Amino acid sequence: MKKITVPLQAQDVTDLKSGEEVLLSGILYTSRDQAHKRMHDAILRKERLPFDIHNAFIYYCGPAATPKGAVIGSCGPTTSRRMDVFTPVLLRAGLRGMIGKGDRSPEVVEAIKQNNAVYFLAYAGCGALLTRFVKESVPIAYKDLGPEAVFRLVVKDLPLIVGIDAAGNNIFKR
Repeated sequence: MKKITVPLQAQDVTDLKSGEEVLLSGILYTSRDQAHKRMHDAILRKERLPFDIHNAFIYYCGPAATPKGAVIGSCGPTTSRRMDVFTPVLLRAGLRGMIGKGDRSPEVVEAIKQNNAVYFLAYAGCGALLTRFVKESVPIAYKDLGPEAVFRLVVKDLPLIVGIDAAGNNIFKR
């Protein structure tokens, strides 16, 4: 398995291939439907986002309540297609990658290609297991959304699969 650390530079993203397994370390931001809508609308209004989106990675996840003594509650991926309406705008704004589950729309695949981005698949149904790879978790924006707030995560060796690479090769279309 290839070990990678975010943020990734353009060439690092280009080198990733659909179907490849990776262990990802670094900073991720969680975001789901409502936070995506807020960020999308802020970009269109030319407002500042709650984090620097340039070269950032978003994990489509709404962590469950954090048990006492833990870093994070269960943090499995949510269905990515629900974010597809917002994703091309975020990619044009500099988002480098996304992590979720399931296939993406043709519009998102095209935006991935146009913006040299990557879409990773996280192991679905393993939210409790995935907590062991999260070393820090801090809510940073839209706290009124509860578990759908944006969290800044520090992860170490998070196991992922390249679902759609920068050339648009899609594991779901093999």
